[in-house]
Amino acid sequence: MIRSPAAVCFEIHKPLTIEEVQVAPPGHGEALVEIVASGLCHTDLTALDGVNATSVYPLIPGHEGAGRVIEVGEGVYDLKPGDHVIPLYGPECRHCRMCKSGRTNLCWTIKPMRDKGVMPDGTSRFSIGSQPVHHFMGTSTLSRYTVVPEIALAKIRKDAPLEKVCLFGCGVTTGVGAALAEVREGDAVAVFGLGGIGINVVQGARLAGAGRIIGIDVTDGKSRLARSYGMTDFVDASRDGDKVVQAVRDLTDGGVDVAFECTGIVPVMRQAFDCCQPAWGTAVLLGVEPPGAEMGFPPVGVRYGRSIRGSYFGGVKGRGGLGRLIDYYMDGRVDLDRQITHRLALDQVNRGFDLMRAGESVRSVVLFE
Repeated sequence: MIRSPAAVCFEIHKPLTIEEVQVAPPGHGEALVEIVASGLCHTDLTALDGVNATSVYPLIPGHEGAGRVIEVGEGVYDLKPGDHVIPLYGPECRHCRMCKSGRTNLCWTIKPMRDKGVMPDGTSRFSIGSQPVHHFMGTSTLSRYTVVPEIALAKIRKDAPLEKVCLFGCGVTTGVGAALAEVREGDAVAVFGLGGIGINVVQGARLAGAGRIIGIDVTDGKSRLARSYGMTDFVDASRDGDKVVQAVRDLTDGGVDVAFECTGIVPVMRQAFDCCQPAWGTAVLLGVEPPGAEMGFPPVGVRYGRSIRGSYFGGVKGRGGLGRLIDYYMDGRVDLDRQITHRLALDQVNRGFDLMRAGESVRSVVLFE
């Protein structure tokens, strides 16, 4: 048992508190990881605001981290102490029907227990005194030490700076990966929401050779960064929805080839669908919607050839595919530095979420060393 500083959410709509938690040794198939850095992501807010159905309180949030393996449990074969890793909220067991299908990067091997805030054996590795503290998304990277199943850890190259490549744990991979999977050379692309995911869709669309990249947001505060990443046009989303859709259509002679929705706002999802080119345009949903949300659209839009798709972690298999994206960063093809707008200590974590709510940050990174 070791002791670890951690940000703990005891109640929704309350600030996180910094606590010293006990961390139990890794069990079978698990590894103890020392987190070096963790990005703050909007999905963490869904737990803090009580709109994440898989959150069990008290919990330690965080799912965009990077660190070093300290200890491995029995049955761990591919990792050893000293390895550099990125925890994965979407594991890759390599043996289940999903992993072997070649059709998806989803793996639900440990999902039932992960969604209850515990490890695969049904227990938590975190506690404060005799009170268990739950895991979040199977990662809990806002604790200096965390325990993660081996199948949910991506081993990465040791020369990659952990305080930056932590962003590949969610936002960068989700955005860049989805764009590389969906965009063809010369495509016209729309990106709804220029936050941490949206700006990385812009990066990915540029890498894929998009001919036009249209950013849509309620403010132009992030447009300068988006333009440096490859955005060619900006549409002010503070106008009413019909005008946003028409503005995109006007820029693209009838509609975009691919539209990416990065906000989780259902009416914006509909805008993304409506601005797609009839006959072949595709709307890709990346944002996390509120529990129970439903989306409506006219069947004729689909019958004429438009499609709507979801994307999870950018379609990237974490253990097998994350290394390629990190190589892109190390080769200078993907930028991380300019999107890290704030670097914070753990005791400043609430400020980081305040900056996110106010739209004043692209990515804040909590540093443990």
